[in-house]
Amino acid sequence: MHFYAKPGDDVPCNLCCAAFRFCEALLSISTPKPRQMALSAELVARVHRDLTDEGPDPGLTYHDDADYAAITADMLAQKPAGSACWLFAYGSLIWKPEIPHVAEMRGTARGWHRSFCFRVTRFRGTRAEPGLMMALDRGGQCGGMLYRLGNDDLPGQVNKLFRREFTVKPPNCRPRWITVATAEGTVPAIAFVMNRAAKAYAGKLSPDEVADVLSYSCGHWGPGAEYLYHTVAHLEAKGIHDRHLWQLQELVAQKIAARTSS
Repeated sequence: MHFYAKPGDDVPCNLCCAAFRFCEALLSISTPKPRQMALSAELVARVHRDLTDEGPDPGLTYHDDADYAAITADMLAQKPAGSACWLFAYGSLIWKPEIPHVAEMRGTARGWHRSFCFRVTRFRGTRAEPGLMMALDRGGQCGGMLYRLGNDDLPGQVNKLFRREFTVKPPNCRPRWITVATAEGTVPAIAFVMNRAAKAYAGKLSPDEVADVLSYSCGHWGPGAEYLYHTVAHLEAKGIHDRHLWQLQELVAQKIAARTSS
């Protein structure tokens, strides 16, 4: 269809309407509709339970102020000279950042993938019914967000971040510098990767095994399904589609619906 008009032309109304409908049709073809998640806030609410924080496990050893100060100093000493300090976020740091950032962009960590691979007995699980938490584990690749930290009190910011991300000794997720690919080239970034020597490491679990745990586990921070829900939703909002997490949220939704249907 070709439609041309010069300024001052009398354009028939029916031709204007036809042209408008044609443009609408083109837009509907070129603009993909957002994916609809199977896991919903309503399904997550079905497995939520109001629980009291049991507190630190007396059988575990925890990092203290001196530990965090030493780890922070060591990590920043490894930062390449003259480079900005970037943080690679792949899970809750995307939707619940601990510290402010001054710039962001998408990036891909090659050689790492998201995995619900360590057990938690606090926060999103209990000692009686442990949950599962996500980390970067070896192999594959992972799309996420890069956040550039400001220079104001950088040691203080990183120290605060570390206190959130790991508490026990040895840490389940330990900080390390990784190389992240972006549209503008590669950048070094701090990431939290799975420590396979940690007691909580669960190894490689099948999607069905992970879904079984996430569909019922809950701690005083809320259900494991809530963590999955927010992670997938915010990744999609950032234009990052993780097909494995997408399939997992479908599986968790099915299991919650089957378990809680009357």
